[in-house]
Amino acid sequence: MNYLRGFVPWLVFAGVSTAGWQWGALAGVLTAAALLIADRAAGLSLDYRVLEYGTIVFFAALSALAFARPDSGLRLYGSALSMGWLALIAWVSIAVRRPFTMGIARRMAPPEVWHTPLFRRINVVLTAAWALSFTLTATAQALVSAYQLDTVYSVLIQVAGFVLPVRFTSSYPDRARARFEQQAAAQGGVQEGMAS
Repeated sequence: MNYLRGFVPWLVFAGVSTAGWQWGALAGVLTAAALLIADRAAGLSLDYRVLEYGTIVFFAALSALAFARPDSGLRLYGSALSMGWLALIAWVSIAVRRPFTMGIARRMAPPEVWHTPLFRRINVVLTAAWALSFTLTATAQALVSAYQLDTVYSVLIQVAGFVLPVRFTSSYPDRARARFEQQAAAQGGVQEGMAS
């Protein structure tokens, strides 16, 4: 569950926003900054921290807006905006070849695998799964807000938007490694046959 650490500021935002969206946004930016500072103090590289930097930018901008205009109609779209921003972070991180899951995976994987094609491929696929989930969740949340549907729909959508990619994230790397090992073994057998 170490990969959920990057989403802590978003969970803090969701919880504190019940006291006011401006306070939720401020709590989100402070939490994100504290986590980034803690990583640096622990000696972790700040490379591949696309999620963390994007989180700080979002909550800093949202804090400024929310304190300047606490009655803005955008406050009704907080969930849609946050999920949309997460989708943007994920898609952009793939486009710039720094999938956001790579920063998380480097906390758990040994350094010798960080630059392998398999490690990169797994993280591109995982980031794409999260990006798709964020995109669909943002769209659904925008519809819930636009039609002023009951909060229960928003909660169910939010839970599904995280549970589905979490399940995929927990199972996909093992399947990808197993497939890679099968292909490598098959390729090794073919090369041995050609050499004899």
